[in-house]
Order: sequence, then structure tokens, then C-alpha cells
Amino acid sequence: MSIRLTEAPFDPGALLTAFTSGRSETGAVATFTGIARAEAGRTAILELEAYPGFTEAEIGRIADQARARFGLHDLAILHRVGRIQPGEPIVFVATAAGHRRAAFEACDFLMDYLKSRAPFWKKEHGPDGERWIEPTAQDHADRERWG
Repeated sequence: MSIRLTEAPFDPGALLTAFTSGRSETGAVATFTGIARAEAGRTAILELEAYPGFTEAEIGRIADQARARFGLHDLAILHRVGRIQPGEPIVFVATAAGHRRAAFEACDFLMDYLKSRAPFWKKEHGPDGERWIEPTAQDHADRERWG
């Protein structure tokens, strides 16, 4: 299990190649890559803040739940912090399991948590100034469906 925060841009393809290397026991790997987007044609820089150590530990708690709930062989989470330009990858999640359904569902479960509950503070810097970004009602509903 790997959980990391980074300020550096990353290559999701390289992360996937490293994650799948040598996995003879695994029948399925599911991944998700989130990309910072420009909202409604506006170019804005996204800034994410986290508390080093604490944020990784909190994500680790939900990752442990995902491993147990879905019978995962392994998982990896890499999340950007700092300033992120539109079009840059912001998060990479990979799950490895014996079968596809478990891998898909675990990846979805982890992203629902990361989007709505992980201890990140998000701010958008745009042409109209700065604004804090909160999870949406849909983000919370997505997470709540897991019980």
C-alpha cells in the first residue's frame, strides 16, 4: 500500500506501469486519474493544502477499510498538493484485486472519500480573486451510498 502527497506533477501512465509490474496474483487493476479542470472556460489555478503526516494517516485509515471491504491485494494513492494548473493530474488511485468488480468498486469507494472527506483544503485562484472550494451535495451523496 502506498499513500503519498506531492507538489510535483506526475505521469499517471508511469505510475500505472510501476503499480502493475510483477502482479501475477492479481486479476484486475482499476485506476482513476483526476485532472484539474478550468470551470466554465475560466482559467484558474487550484491550490490544495494538507497537514503532512496527518493527511496521509487519515487517508490510510480509509485505505485500510477499502483493503478489507473489497479484498484488495494492494492499492496506491498519489495526491497533489500546492498549486495545480488546469489540465494537470491532481490525483491517481490504483486498486489491485483478484477480480474486476472488487477493483472497480474499491477505486470508486476511495475516490468518493477523497473527494468529500479527506483532510484537504482547496482554494481556487481565478480572474475574480480567490475562493475556497467545498465538497458538493453530490460529493457527499456519492460517499454516503457506501453506508
